[in-house]
Amino acid sequence: MAVESAARSDNYRDVTTPRDLRRRWQRDHLLTLVSVDLLAAAAASLVVYLDHGRQEVYTLLPLLWPAALAAVRAYGPRQLAPALPDHGRIGRAALGLGGAAVIGSELVLGGQDRLVHDTVLGLVAAALLTLLLRGLVRGRMQAHWAAGRRLRRVLVLGDPGSVDGFAEALASRGRHGLHLVGACVTEPGETGLPVLGRTKDVPAAVRRTGCELVVALPGGGLDHAALRRLGWALDAEGVQLLVSPMLDHVAAERLSVQAVGGLPLVHVKAPVRSGAARLPKEIVDRVLAAFGLMLLTPLLLVLAALVRASSPGPAFFQQRRVGLDGEPFTMLKFRTMLHNAESLRSELAELNLNTDGPLFKMRQDPRTTAVGRFLRRYSLDELPQLFNVLAGHMSLVGPRPPLPEETLDYDEETRRRLLVKPGLTGLWQVSGRSDLPWHEAVRLDLSYVDNWSHTMDALILLRTTGAVARGKGAY
Repeated sequence: MAVESAARSDNYRDVTTPRDLRRRWQRDHLLTLVSVDLLAAAAASLVVYLDHGRQEVYTLLPLLWPAALAAVRAYGPRQLAPALPDHGRIGRAALGLGGAAVIGSELVLGGQDRLVHDTVLGLVAAALLTLLLRGLVRGRMQAHWAAGRRLRRVLVLGDPGSVDGFAEALASRGRHGLHLVGACVTEPGETGLPVLGRTKDVPAAVRRTGCELVVALPGGGLDHAALRRLGWALDAEGVQLLVSPMLDHVAAERLSVQAVGGLPLVHVKAPVRSGAARLPKEIVDRVLAAFGLMLLTPLLLVLAALVRASSPGPAFFQQRRVGLDGEPFTMLKFRTMLHNAESLRSELAELNLNTDGPLFKMRQDPRTTAVGRFLRRYSLDELPQLFNVLAGHMSLVGPRPPLPEETLDYDEETRRRLLVKPGLTGLWQVSGRSDLPWHEAVRLDLSYVDNWSHTMDALILLRTTGAVARGKGAY
């Protein structure tokens, strides 16, 4: 009887589909986001209440803050991926709710300045706490991904070359939460992924592997009609279909879908180049550089004395570098090598670790002094470049400033690195520094040039602290 009951139980056991798994995860993640946003608003309103005794802010902010976030789609599909930080939407929610509070105060309460002040203070605190808590949630998810947990199983559809190119591009992006289980190919050929069939075999492969997502790569006979039929079949399986535009190094924020004559087309926004858009960056660079120099003057004097005491020669090393639009400038650094280091470079050429580009890199360079190794490990030798930032030759964030002779070997694509000011830190510095091969450093720099935004600069500056503290890749 027990065996019969067990068999009956198995017959009626619920089958969990990929759609069920995705919805369950999205529901849990959505509840987590709402919970941390409520916590941020409650903590901010409590601070305002304890400091100023405003019952209105304490009561209304925890209720209105999640509503304001929902109004700007801060709980949309982008957040349920989870994807990149969403500073823009959180900022718009704070501005929108703050504007509503000002208007409401004028119309209903006759313009109570103190109430407006407390409301704005609470919104600023709520926005900052939301950014912090959502960052912790995102970090926890990335830790799960790094450990191989909570990965979305993905099947790739396309010609063999496109499949391998997509897999390599995805692998270079770090933690993304996707696990490529295999590929269905549109034409015969081998790929680095297990081949599970042809286009017609996608539904069967999805059922066999339990995939939640299919990524279709254009080309290879995969026309509009085939994609339409595939969409119908995957919808019946409860599986998402994504069509890749095959636009590498283009940020999602620059892409939008526009209907032209009833046809959906992907619009790629041009990179930001105008001086008006970059004016805030120029102002922030100069102000932060001036503030940093005033704050760090005692440290700079100590480091300069240590460099002078460690070996004969000046404390500062001056070198001609190439800046914006190919204009040369003199870059400052603390001297980390012997005073005749350049004359010894030819004798060490065969030890150069950078064999795929113009840079000269080697571990345990005998020309480096003991103090210099310490300065390089924690990037303290770069601090004098704050003078270059203050003078307008460099920016706080940007590509590495190259030597004039390095630019002689630049092709047209690599020369795009010179379309923006070189930076004190940049994407390559926070992604591996000297451990990165030349082609990967160029890829990161070009990605920065084409996809620059104020938010990207802020994130790079935040990540720089961790990269410097670890000291990895600095030699």
